[in-house]
Amino acid sequence: MNRPLLHPLFLTFSCLFFLASSSSSSGYGPGDTPKPIRREVYGNGRIFDITHRYTPEIPEYGSKLGIGHFRWLQLSMKNGSLTNNSEFKLPVHTGTHVDAPGHVFDDYYDAGFDVDQLDLEVLNGPALVVDVPRDSNITAEVMESLNIPKGTRRVLFRTLNTDRDLMHKKEFDSSFVGFTEDGAKWVVKNTDIKLVGTDYFSIATYDEAIPAHIAFLKGREIIPVEGLKLDGIKPGNYSVHCLPLRLLGAEGAPTRCILIK
Repeated sequence: MNRPLLHPLFLTFSCLFFLASSSSSSGYGPGDTPKPIRREVYGNGRIFDITHRYTPEIPEYGSKLGIGHFRWLQLSMKNGSLTNNSEFKLPVHTGTHVDAPGHVFDDYYDAGFDVDQLDLEVLNGPALVVDVPRDSNITAEVMESLNIPKGTRRVLFRTLNTDRDLMHKKEFDSSFVGFTEDGAKWVVKNTDIKLVGTDYFSIATYDEAIPAHIAFLKGREIIPVEGLKLDGIKPGNYSVHCLPLRLLGAEGAPTRCILIK
């Protein structure tokens, strides 16, 4: 016996009804919806999230107001959509992020030395966290005094910036600690370091920002990771893992970074 065929329009409405009914409620009663637990440490104290959360108050270079409103709900289930869909707009050099050589070299930018071509092997592997003397920027003299072992390839520098909670204050502070030009050149000339991480959103001091960046990025071998969240992180040996967004053509990108003890 031939069965009657269902009309395609009926099938379409049936699917939409199923999607709407299955996605509109989690099944919990009023007031019973579970609350998320936001953590900084995982795996019984072994894994540390060293990425800053993006909030409207996260600082932006040169601004007193932070990055402001950057995310909005483009599609909302409360307004009849089948799903919630957010959109966001951010400067690539805010929060925890990486710099590519095209950041300070226009010919590198044109040639395509962007974040998409950064070496993931450099961004992932054994790392050393060091405490920088609290009365100084990261100069050549300070670098020499830290006695970083030869062969160390990834170093995260914990400075006065962390003590002052600068990444948690929306107003930009030009007095932050960073590398001076001679400190950056010392790293390039005297160490095997290829990943340099700092705890404010510029690797270099405010007064020597361009020359220090040039020293680090000219050889296209060192990757600066800026704006790391090193609150509560003790000096020592870890494994670092940083995965920047693959923004083709961009000279910087937000990155999620973790440390594993």
